[in-house]
Amino acid sequence: MAGNEGRPANLPLLPHPPVSYTGFRFPLATEGPVLLPPLLVEFFDRLPEIHPGDDEDLWAAGVQDAMREFRTAVRERYTEGTLGRLLRTGEVRVRRAAVLALGLVGTMQSNPAVAAMLRDDDPLVQRFASDALWEIWFRGGTPDQNWSLQKVVRHADANTARSVLDDLISRAPEFAEAYNQRAIWFFKRGEYPRAVADCETTLRLNPFHFGAAAGMGQCFLKLKKPRNALRAFRQALEINPTLDHLNDTIRTLKEALDSE
Repeated sequence: MAGNEGRPANLPLLPHPPVSYTGFRFPLATEGPVLLPPLLVEFFDRLPEIHPGDDEDLWAAGVQDAMREFRTAVRERYTEGTLGRLLRTGEVRVRRAAVLALGLVGTMQSNPAVAAMLRDDDPLVQRFASDALWEIWFRGGTPDQNWSLQKVVRHADANTARSVLDDLISRAPEFAEAYNQRAIWFFKRGEYPRAVADCETTLRLNPFHFGAAAGMGQCFLKLKKPRNALRAFRQALEINPTLDHLNDTIRTLKEALDSE
């Protein structure tokens, strides 16, 4: 499921402000080999800067062209495997660029590697990883299936959405995000047990889906099952430590259960 744990699928990923490399130099003969930044970082640095206090919606609308250019440059010069290997570099600027790129071009093959970046030391890498995972999850089927899911989430009315999601799941029973979106549909209509069932299927197919785990916790709260809710919220936080707001929820639930 989504909510505070997710992001609208139609928003672009947020790039980092440009970084200058004017300080790079050639080493003396006694030094080791030159470690110049990958071309990927140069592409990354061309993205527009966002400042604190800027309107993110207005900024996102203006960055679309630059993001398309970044995606095109990445596709022309990098394989998904190479981008995955760049995630393991010690250079934070390279990790930022690589995880952003995987959010634009990566497949479910990169799901574990990108999920691991949720525990990166750099907050911006974590932010990009969270956004990238949602992008990857929405591309978890064939191109036609992915388009159907995007279309139903953005445009379909409630009755049409349910019908399309049911059909999509019947045609693509391994498409985890289709179950998650149907769980959201059930949750909004108070069908919490059915939402839980779809969240569980989502997590079985995609054990890195922190949105489904957190959404399941919300369902259990509605069902007045605090122990199950606590377990689900802890699972979500274990997957994605950046879900800071869940710490207060977990603490409140634990205190209530301890006082029984």
